[in-house]
Amino acid sequence: MQTHTIAVLVNDHPGVLTRVATLFGQRGFNIDSITVGGTEEQGLSRMIITTGADDRQIQQLMKQLQKLIDVISVTNLSENPYVSRELALIKVSASPSQLAELNGIVEPFRAAIVDVGPTSLIVQVTGDTEKIDALLVLLQSYGVLELTRTGSVAMARSIVPATAAATV
Repeated sequence: MQTHTIAVLVNDHPGVLTRVATLFGQRGFNIDSITVGGTEEQGLSRMIITTGADDRQIQQLMKQLQKLIDVISVTNLSENPYVSRELALIKVSASPSQLAELNGIVEPFRAAIVDVGPTSLIVQVTGDTEKIDALLVLLQSYGVLELTRTGSVAMARSIVPATAAATV
């Protein structure tokens, strides 16, 4: 089983998210992450769903998604190069005297300390799942008090013809 990232373009109507999530559950698929938001076109939303399945299962799931009311298109982003990012906010147990030390840990990850309190601080980090997981490992020794993650947002990369790529 491998992880697949699927983009589902849907009409922005009540109940669409429920119908999509129900389809996954009925077919025995776990949704690893799901994000939903508006698109460049008014009245449409894009769902980015990550799930584990083999190639045959994912093709079947995509066909069944396409049959749902309000689904406009279904794309398996994992079939071609794509960009994927996640946002995490991590509340860490720390005193203000540890601020410089923690800043030294988060800086190489291009993360930022976005809130400092008397007994804790909040780190904001964006990147792929592995990057966020690696930062979490380093912050565990301080005590992670709270964690919230967005799940993946993703988009297919622009395809550049081979001749154009040589000149870029």
